[in-house]
Amino acid sequence: MRGRLWRRSNPALDPVVRDRLVKDLMDARRAVGAAKRKGDQSAEAAAHAAVDLAKHELGERGPVWWGDGKSDFNRHMARNSPYAEWFAKTGDS
Repeated sequence: MRGRLWRRSNPALDPVVRDRLVKDLMDARRAVGAAKRKGDQSAEAAAHAAVDLAKHELGERGPVWWGDGKSDFNRHMARNSPYAEWFAKTGDS
């Protein structure tokens, strides 16, 4: 997205578990928006924590889920990573 690399969910997750976690993530994101609209800072903080938890459980944050020893370049600019050549070929740069 806009030249950044984003970690995908762990593809080894059981599909039923993954679906539940994605639902939890979407519910938490909606709760962030609702809390912001109400101006409820404590509810917003709790909703952000729920987003973070779901993303960790999905494998999008936290320890890497792959075992090949490659570094995590999540949120790095693709052009400044080992994936720069690949990214340039995608035409998204």
